Amino acid sequence: MLRFIFSFFGSIFSTLTLGIAMAALSVGAIFWVYGRDLPSHESLAQYQPPTISRIYSGEGQLIDEFAKERRLFTPSEEIPALVKQAFISAEDKNFYVHKGYDARGILAAAVQAVQSRGRNVRGASTITQQVMKNFLLSGDRQAERKIKEIILATRLEETLSKEQILELYLNEIFLGQNSYGVTAAAQTYFNKTLDELTPHEAATLASMPKAPSDFHPVRRKERLLKRRDYVLEEMKENGYITDAVYDYEVAQPLRSVQNGDFEAFRTALPPRDYFTDEIRRQLSSDFGEGEFFTGGFTIRATIDEEMQSEAALAMRKGLENFDRSRQIWRGTGLTLEGVDLNDEAAWRDALADSRAPRDIVTEGGKWHPAVVLTVAEQSLTLGIQNVDGTGTVPRADIKWMKGNFFDNFTAGDVILTMKVDDHWSVRQVPEVQGGFVAMDVNTGRVIAMQGGFSYQASVFNRATQARRQPGSSFKPFVYAAALDSGYSPATIVVDAPIEINTPQGLWRPKNSSNKFYGPTPLRTGIEQSRNLMTIRLAQEVGMPVIAGYAERFGVYDNMGTFLANSLGSEETTLYKMVAAYAMFANGGERVEPTLVDRIQDRFGRTIYRHDERECTDCLRPDLAEGQAPKIVTHRERVMDPITAYQLTSMMKGVVDRGTAASAIDLPVPAAGKTGTTNDSRDAWFVGFTSNIVAGCYFGYDQPRPMGRGAYGGTLCGPVFQQFMTKATEKFGGGPFAVPPGGQFIKIDRFTGGRLPDSASGDYVVAEYFREGEEPIFGLTYDGGFAMGSNLPLIEEAAQAGRRVKTSSGGTAVLGPKANFGTISSGGLY
Repeated sequence: MLRFIFSFFGSIFSTLTLGIAMAALSVGAIFWVYGRDLPSHESLAQYQPPTISRIYSGEGQLIDEFAKERRLFTPSEEIPALVKQAFISAEDKNFYVHKGYDARGILAAAVQAVQSRGRNVRGASTITQQVMKNFLLSGDRQAERKIKEIILATRLEETLSKEQILELYLNEIFLGQNSYGVTAAAQTYFNKTLDELTPHEAATLASMPKAPSDFHPVRRKERLLKRRDYVLEEMKENGYITDAVYDYEVAQPLRSVQNGDFEAFRTALPPRDYFTDEIRRQLSSDFGEGEFFTGGFTIRATIDEEMQSEAALAMRKGLENFDRSRQIWRGTGLTLEGVDLNDEAAWRDALADSRAPRDIVTEGGKWHPAVVLTVAEQSLTLGIQNVDGTGTVPRADIKWMKGNFFDNFTAGDVILTMKVDDHWSVRQVPEVQGGFVAMDVNTGRVIAMQGGFSYQASVFNRATQARRQPGSSFKPFVYAAALDSGYSPATIVVDAPIEINTPQGLWRPKNSSNKFYGPTPLRTGIEQSRNLMTIRLAQEVGMPVIAGYAERFGVYDNMGTFLANSLGSEETTLYKMVAAYAMFANGGERVEPTLVDRIQDRFGRTIYRHDERECTDCLRPDLAEGQAPKIVTHRERVMDPITAYQLTSMMKGVVDRGTAASAIDLPVPAAGKTGTTNDSRDAWFVGFTSNIVAGCYFGYDQPRPMGRGAYGGTLCGPVFQQFMTKATEKFGGGPFAVPPGGQFIKIDRFTGGRLPDSASGDYVVAEYFREGEEPIFGLTYDGGFAMGSNLPLIEEAAQAGRRVKTSSGGTAVLGPKANFGTISSGGLY
């Protein structure tokens, strides 16, 4: 009997042993099968999560950020213990003791699934398993994935410390509202740093990983509150907070940015504008778009926020003034269709969802989107976004436009409006557009950039992306080539009609004034923007030489050598033109324009710095008090300094008495050049003081004539004047530096003749000539062009011109109004 009993239990033991062995073997086989060809968990040791790239102003103010996933990486040692404890209590209370998976948790989840017949299946994943799922595996709930998850979690626990695993988890996890990681989520939900979070706020964040969309702080407030209180209770049970703290925290209301309890962090950010978006475009090109949006760059921009604001105000004022002079109302083209305008809640919701721009601020104030509620003969009634009640537009406000209220407005129209005294005024984004750029002449640091009237209305940056004809603003490069080729500001060039046979027919360029003036000094040619003189000069110097100059200054990459290009007919960008003028202003040294001073990577290492100058004695302990350290620059010289000064002096004449004189009047010396193309399709002005260069252009995006009176001086001149008035108040200015190696000689600016040193008067100008090169006065150039037989220049000049005495004792005739005969429009001016 005893032997039978032993035999019976022996059989059972053998069966159990064999079963256990087989089960273990089966489990081992399963883990062996699924453990093959798994992703490498070791790569997580070098993992760098995608993080936000942020742009700061020169004063350290955050002005924009770019990211595909909004994440702010925070090392584990900088994450407060309270935040770690909240997530551990919510997700994995045994995190610090298990080896990657929680067997008891898995068993409990399995029992619960059996008891509920599959209706209640919970994951039972540890934080380590969640890290593996988020980084290396899919998110489905298949058993195969769970097995792989456990295998990888076990391996990861052998590779990384618990703190390293927790760091990966807390920085990678999605917590709703496009927030990845606890740092970004704390900012999104509470506008706080991690150190500022209270226990109930940390518990709120720890409630999110379960299902962020199901725990929205407004739409699913009660559900989130219940989950938050559960996390707080777990924190108490785990010994992380006391009973007293628990009682206090659980009684706190559920507050959030989304519920309006805290101000959103984005309200501290200015609206995105052309400046920061251009940084995004340039750095995406330099580093790759993927790296820019995920690399966590810290970018120090060159922008001066005060001057950027002034540039926007000046451009908008100029564009709006021109637009109103056209007297045409276009509005926004938006309408609230199918909305009951008698239902305030309905039209407010619809208006808030409209695409009307909201980033426009002019000197009169901020523009607001509005909907036309009623149209009457003497007034409009508006519903205005973020303004209580309604607003009224009187009839007097629309006297600038053609037609009346009934002609231009319909109930339901979405328009823009601005508060003016005791009433509202209608506004519209101009159809004509333009660009503006200002930079430091010595460093190329762009301090302001405006790429259009409103970034939200049109993101196309006309300062950097629009290729336009610069017109006469290109002429300084022709004159620079001439001055370097032996010509001087006193050189005489014939201002007379030209006929050129081209494959397209006879080209007959003209001056803007429809006049020609006979033999004229170079200075007057650029001051009065004489086309015919410029063409003859270009023919004398040679277009290949001029093209070389334009390419050296960065205006073009490969300029065509057509004679018409001497008048600015080949397209370029405002950004390139302003950078080129900076080289005139600084004495002829190369300037590399930049929007960025410095870039640091996610670890704080500097990976780009624009200023490469060397400070040779910044660390000298014996540097005398008040003595400035010596800064050494290795910039390339692109122009002879004397040529640069001669050209600057001539362009100063443009501002003092030339084509820009009526618009520019600054308290410091200024120089520049206007530019207007055929039929006024483009209007330019680029100018500078001793330290700031700025440029502007106006034109329709699809080029077409802007109409009579649209010139560079009349349109862009006032914009430059308004901006530079503020710039000189802030940055100062002074006389343009005179380089060594030359001498001043007084000449007659009408004839180019030499005058005695004692000469004075409006006709006297002191020109700077190179030492050792005695200028030859009276030599005249005509470019070798013959005139048409029906264009009797000399005869008319002799009969109607103003006769003046030259330095050699002879006479010359200037300034007749001639009969142009068959001359037709052509060329640029």
